[in-house]
Amino acid sequence: MGDILDDRARSILFQAARTHSKFKDTPVPDDVLRQAWDLARMGPTSANCQPARIVFVRSPEAKQRLKPALAPGNLDKTMAAPVTAIIGHDMEFYERLPVLFPHADARSWFLGNETMIQGTALRNGTLQGGYFILALRALGLDCGPMSGFDNAKVDAAFFAGTPIRSNFLINIGHGDPAGLYPRGPRLDFAEACRIE
Repeated sequence: MGDILDDRARSILFQAARTHSKFKDTPVPDDVLRQAWDLARMGPTSANCQPARIVFVRSPEAKQRLKPALAPGNLDKTMAAPVTAIIGHDMEFYERLPVLFPHADARSWFLGNETMIQGTALRNGTLQGGYFILALRALGLDCGPMSGFDNAKVDAAFFAGTPIRSNFLINIGHGDPAGLYPRGPRLDFAEACRIE
């Protein structure tokens, strides 16, 4: 085995990390978002396809474009968050495969196969969104990932004329512990896993 993270690092990424609904009024610098991407992009994707595309919604104008797509329960917390990331995936990710996976003709695997394109884009884009959450936590930020929005409205407002489709949102900032709910229970190993 390689190096093992110490207890503090594991806590930052998993045990102490929480899903935040309320954030402090502390800005999130662009450079930290870039650092998070630089970490997250190193996570594995099938055939190194890297379909994730992220829009960081920060300006008042961009927040107003996002607002009509939000479910009522997500409206106030998203409008107040310093940054909201739209995690999307490029439905034409395969066009980059000659560069990203040059040792095989991986592009040909997808041409004309919509089922494979959709499954690969969603699965790997979601993986990359998960890596991004861990990268943000590793850099000292808190996250509030969520569904609860109208994907078609988000796509029209932020991805019109592109092959990118939204998947989920992440509110990002420095979490306010006063807004935390009690931690929900987790399934134990025997409930969720088996070894055969």
